[in-house]
Amino acid sequence: MVETSHSRAEFTARYFVESSVPISKAAEVIAGEQSSGTFLSLPGETEALKDRARARVTKVNSLPPVFEPSLHSAFVDRKGPVSLYYRGEIEIAFPVDNIGANLPTLLSTIAGNLFELGEVTGLRLLDIEFPETYARTFPGPRFGIEGTRRFAKVYDRPLIGTIIKPSIGLLPDQTAEIVDSLCSADIDFIKDDELLVDPAYASFDDRLAAVMPVLHRHADRLGRMPMYAINISGTIDEMLRRHDAVLAAGGTCVMVCVNWVGFAGVEHLRKNAQLPIHGHRNGWGALTRSPQLGFSFAAYQKLWRLAGIDHLHVNGLRSKFWEPDESVVDSARSCLTPFAGVQPLMPVFSSGQWASQAPDLFTMLRSVDLMHLAGGGIIGHPQGIAAGVASMREAWEAAVEGVDLTAYAQSRPALRAALSHFQAA
Repeated sequence: MVETSHSRAEFTARYFVESSVPISKAAEVIAGEQSSGTFLSLPGETEALKDRARARVTKVNSLPPVFEPSLHSAFVDRKGPVSLYYRGEIEIAFPVDNIGANLPTLLSTIAGNLFELGEVTGLRLLDIEFPETYARTFPGPRFGIEGTRRFAKVYDRPLIGTIIKPSIGLLPDQTAEIVDSLCSADIDFIKDDELLVDPAYASFDDRLAAVMPVLHRHADRLGRMPMYAINISGTIDEMLRRHDAVLAAGGTCVMVCVNWVGFAGVEHLRKNAQLPIHGHRNGWGALTRSPQLGFSFAAYQKLWRLAGIDHLHVNGLRSKFWEPDESVVDSARSCLTPFAGVQPLMPVFSSGQWASQAPDLFTMLRSVDLMHLAGGGIIGHPQGIAAGVASMREAWEAAVEGVDLTAYAQSRPALRAALSHFQAA
């Protein structure tokens, strides 16, 4: 391990690295490439400039090497045969003054050309750490968990919700009918599918006009507005217009597909938003599924926290996706973990969810600050949507009280039917 200290304002990024050269050398190559250096010495890179602007390697922890590279590199091929590929974790300190409050530049610095370097045959951003003074220069969540609960008027338990299905193809009046059924079941939260924004047969404006009277009617009955995260993803101008339309209509949440809207788009929306921003992470698998490439969720959620979203999807236990349960829960924990004074995010569990996951989720996470979204687990309940919502709430009651789910279900028909139906499916 190599550790140093320095007096200038810095933040740190931690990486897994695999390289054809020793890890300490690879770390210096990365630090130079991502700050003032290049592949050869330049007259302009004076000692004064390096002291001001060059990134520093602050830690190097070597790991066992491997005999085959994770990623092919023509650069390595040109250099000749390599019998060993070095692995390790490194930490690099970057000067705050190189970047300022600029998320695109921050991403270019910590996740830019370092992935392209010829010596590198594997690279993963594991985490970032910021001084609070620097983190405060970014927007951060406006509402977070507490603000979301104020809008939804749901406290001391998870928000139970679902997704409009079929994902696409519904006409506006059909969407409104489904929303009516869900609200009649006293659901807390509804969201559009990530595929749905502004199709020709059900424009954003027409869908908003169809669903908002339904939501208001149920709000009058419930004494709270069911939270509907309407997908506003698009250009910056489109998102701002759609946000304002939702706000004017009395809606309480908007949704964006964060990876495709981008950091600058989300940040601009956040600076103008008066409603919680629900962040959908579709496309995330491309950034993380290889353990020797991309991002860890710990770093990823911090970056979106800085941009200002309020909720972020984390997958679900025993879901239809590739991710192991422990990784899903670790992602949720990272959303709730303090970071440089920035508000926590509300983690959103979805994909193949129903009542049975509640006890395991609570045991592993030890928190009810989350959204638990069930599609088939609510809409496909054998006794109907209202029983589906009830089964989810009853499962969470059992989880928090520490009561066996089967025993708790004996006097609760909705939960009992869910256990019988979905466990057999």
